[in-house]
Amino acid sequence: MDILLPLAEKIGARLKQRGETIAIAESSTGGLISAALLSVGGASAYFRGGSVIYTAYARKGFLDIGNPLPAPVERASTEPYAMLLAKTVRDRLEATWGLGETGATGPTGNRYGDLAGHTCIAVTGAGFSEAITLETGSADRIANMRAFGVRALELLAEALGD
Repeated sequence: MDILLPLAEKIGARLKQRGETIAIAESSTGGLISAALLSVGGASAYFRGGSVIYTAYARKGFLDIGNPLPAPVERASTEPYAMLLAKTVRDRLEATWGLGETGATGPTGNRYGDLAGHTCIAVTGAGFSEAITLETGSADRIANMRAFGVRALELLAEALGD
């Protein structure tokens, strides 16, 4: 959390300054992104909500995205899927910004053939829309969760112009 918390503080201050809000739909980080953002005092001013979309059940229940996935999204753990999560959670929670994260933390890969250490992250809002892929090359589940969370917050900070 030593890297996550300073990033979250910077992001929280920027969102409050701008009067903007964020909604999170994360998977392989297990709530770490939301926890970092919520660790900042006054987070209720900018944090609309977050959910761990770890299964198709959660995706359907929290975001009302069923199977099959809407075209052109073919499967989870891709940039288009991360963007679908980001846009959907932003719209459902009426937030300025949406962040979506999906991947494979390890120690093994996922059912789609992605190796451990693979994640896709998307941020959308206020005229910004970008999705990225991160490959750590590691099977260390905890280290990957942290790396994915840090990169997600870095992308959000970039979107905010920090």
